[in-house]
Amino acid sequence: MVLNTLTADLNPAQLEAVTTTDGPLLVVAGAGSGKTRVLTHRIAHLIRDKDVSPYEILAITFTNKAANEMRERVADLVGGMVDAMWVSTFHRACVRILRREATRLGYNASFSIYDDADSRRLIKYCLNDLNLDNKRFPPRNIQAAISNAKNELIDYESFAGQEGGFFHEKIAEVYRLYQQRLLEASAMDFDDLLMITVELMGAFPDVLERYQNRFRFIHVDEYQDTNHAQYRLVNLLAEQHKNVCVVGDSDQSIYAFRGADIRNILEFERDYPDARKVVLDQNYRSTQNILDAANAVISNNSGRNDKHLWSDRGEGEKLVRYQAQDERDEAA
Repeated sequence: MVLNTLTADLNPAQLEAVTTTDGPLLVVAGAGSGKTRVLTHRIAHLIRDKDVSPYEILAITFTNKAANEMRERVADLVGGMVDAMWVSTFHRACVRILRREATRLGYNASFSIYDDADSRRLIKYCLNDLNLDNKRFPPRNIQAAISNAKNELIDYESFAGQEGGFFHEKIAEVYRLYQQRLLEASAMDFDDLLMITVELMGAFPDVLERYQNRFRFIHVDEYQDTNHAQYRLVNLLAEQHKNVCVVGDSDQSIYAFRGADIRNILEFERDYPDARKVVLDQNYRSTQNILDAANAVISNNSGRNDKHLWSDRGEGEKLVRYQAQDERDEAA
């Protein structure tokens, strides 16, 4: 049976995550627990054992490196069929959608994508046009404020309607002109790729339906690092079939400063009341003494998915605690 070749090296929790394919699934994956293996084997199981077309599978992760690794591992299991899948970052998936659909919103299909330097340069031009001093209103700070707003799906009109004092009002003016200039140049910044995709799907039900029908099975890695725009996009795409598998670990959430919202993973079962949860708590990297120390420290966190990492690699050497005098001593 094909399934046996895919699952021979999986532990019971990994096997459950791989073979639970219908409906929403939360995989709480501790560090070193083999989450990439679970994701790739789950996708291969869908294709080889469940006769799901690769065309109907979407797999999202956060870096191009991780996406390429996932694609290569899936290719090792299913061969060239991986080419019909979308395995990409959030931003890359949005670019593919927008290249086809953005003309509906007044952009060219060949719209430009501004990187951070391009974005900051345009903000400087906007400040100049509005006679605002870029020392009093640093472009980098303005850029961060606009980025944060977009990650929360707050457009310039909604931003202008918020109470916030003089500085907020001036940022709103820059935000409005900045978006106007982007549209005139048929350009988007990185944050636009997400916000405008969500806007597009809200404005055009036929577009939303097209991608909901296409992506019957959705996988999202590092779900604890998603921001509100990414969360909303996943919810929209999964709304019809609800075959959405998210993998993550609230204990590894470190990107709140970039807009990541840990509530996305902590409240997954609220968003999907019929969701199943699988906890990957067997660690393959460390010995038990290291894990016991990590468990003791992280257990003090109040907002987390409960789990207790363990290993069959033995106790290992005892840990040594060292209190450095300063950062130089720590680095040494």
